[in-house]
Amino acid sequence: MNTNTKNKPSARLALADGYIYSGVPFGAVNKQICQTGEVVFNTAMTGYEESLTDPSYTGQILIQTTPLIGNTGVNPVDIESGKIQVAGFVIHEHTQHHSNYRADCTLSAMLDEADVLGIAAIDTRALTRHLRTQGVVQGVLTDRTDLSDQELVDIARSAASMAGQDLATNAGVKHDSEWTETLGDWPANSAPANFDRQPTVLLIDCGVKHNIARNLAARGVRVLLVPSTITHEQIRARYEAGEADGLFVSNGPGDPDAVEAVISTLRSILNDVKMENFPVFGICLGNQLLAIALGAKTYKLPFGHRGANHPVLNLLNGRVEITSQNHGFAVDRESLEKIGGQVTHLHLNDQTVAGFRMPHKPVRAVQFHPEASPGPHDSSGFFDAFLRALTQPCTS
Repeated sequence: MNTNTKNKPSARLALADGYIYSGVPFGAVNKQICQTGEVVFNTAMTGYEESLTDPSYTGQILIQTTPLIGNTGVNPVDIESGKIQVAGFVIHEHTQHHSNYRADCTLSAMLDEADVLGIAAIDTRALTRHLRTQGVVQGVLTDRTDLSDQELVDIARSAASMAGQDLATNAGVKHDSEWTETLGDWPANSAPANFDRQPTVLLIDCGVKHNIARNLAARGVRVLLVPSTITHEQIRARYEAGEADGLFVSNGPGDPDAVEAVISTLRSILNDVKMENFPVFGICLGNQLLAIALGAKTYKLPFGHRGANHPVLNLLNGRVEITSQNHGFAVDRESLEKIGGQVTHLHLNDQTVAGFRMPHKPVRAVQFHPEASPGPHDSSGFFDAFLRALTQPCTS
């Protein structure tokens, strides 16, 4: 049964550019919520639960462009972090009663428990076209009736821009935490490798998606989540003691230029001649942080890349990979190549950098999500490349 908009209380989404969208509230209704955030859209047809719990959406009001949301409910398996991360949720049609054997809760109940407001009965096609034309803007979502439209617009205009915000430093673990969960029986091609000695990977948690850690653990390595505040000296000490065989930098929210502590740590590691054979890989925000640490620049995209069907050209083998993506910033190609970086992947929609490596160093990163969740697994071999870097000397 789908939401009937008659005799329902009203919710509003107000944008900083003056646009007002009215709809039907669900989730954390009647809690006096008035939440600001950068308004972004995701074009994936499935996986709304994974998107809602992706830490990269911290500080953002998420629009799901797929018109029917809620029909599969939610379950405790398809989550990508310990909580809902979005500031608000915008959809076209809300299905109140789910129909899926794996579900144990409705979407609305999950949002309500997390104190996150949703708004339905929105023309998400028109809203998305507006953002594609004008670029992402700050917005405010509320079901309060005591605020005028103009007051809401003023609130949206006063909200902090995503540019300049360090949201990653506090998004991950505060203390070391060993990760043991794998992918289970799926996909079948992620069987553990045979090692003479099990390698230990330090995974810098800037707001990591669980499936990144699952993919690493599924390949037989020991995964240790470490805080984003970890220092070069601490990593080097573990490396010299044989307690760290590689470093992986996770995804996360916010402006990469603002994550200064991680950038400083990575810069010191990459310039440490005694660690020149130490593999350092990154995904999404990790891609951007590595590029900055090496001396490249990043910039904010007009409306970002968020979806599960983005075509990327792998320049190393000439193949086109369909990828899952979720980012609002990108690496500047000219500055990357100026410092010796080799572009390995290009986004075919706009030719932005989708991956790079450093020749003659075990340093690689991709802007998209090879762990997907949701999405295709064309690029899951990125984790296998990391395994090879852990066990074999770098030759190119």
